[in-house]
Amino acid sequence: MAKYKRRKAQISDETRAEALSIANGIKREGQTKEHTKLIAQGIEKGIQQHKRQQKTKARQGQEQRRQREYKQPPAAAMETPPPSPPASAKLPWTLLILTWLGITGYALYASGFIPGT
Repeated sequence: MAKYKRRKAQISDETRAEALSIANGIKREGQTKEHTKLIAQGIEKGIQQHKRQQKTKARQGQEQRRQREYKQPPAAAMETPPPSPPASAKLPWTLLILTWLGITGYALYASGFIPGT
C-alpha cells in the first residue's frame, strides 16, 4: 500500500465558471444539458492540465536559474583583466605627431632647406 494517498486535484470555482461559459459559448442546436456538462468537464480537465504544465515549467526554470547561480562564482572572486585604453586615446598622440611634423616641415621650408615654388 502506498505511503501517501494522492489527492484529487480540487478545481476552483473560477475554473468551473470559465469552463462552463466556454462550453455554453460553443453550444450547438439540440445539445442537451448533459452534453454541455460533459464538455465543461473536459474543458476543466484541460485547464487543470495546462496549469500543471505551467507550474512544472516554472519550477524547472527556477531550478535551472539556481544551478546557474550556484555554478557561477561571485563577481568579487572573478579576476578582471586590466582595462585597455579606448580607441579614442590614440587621437591625441596622432595629433601631436602631426603637429611636430608640421612644425619641422615649416622650419625646413622657412630656412630654405626645402625649395619652394
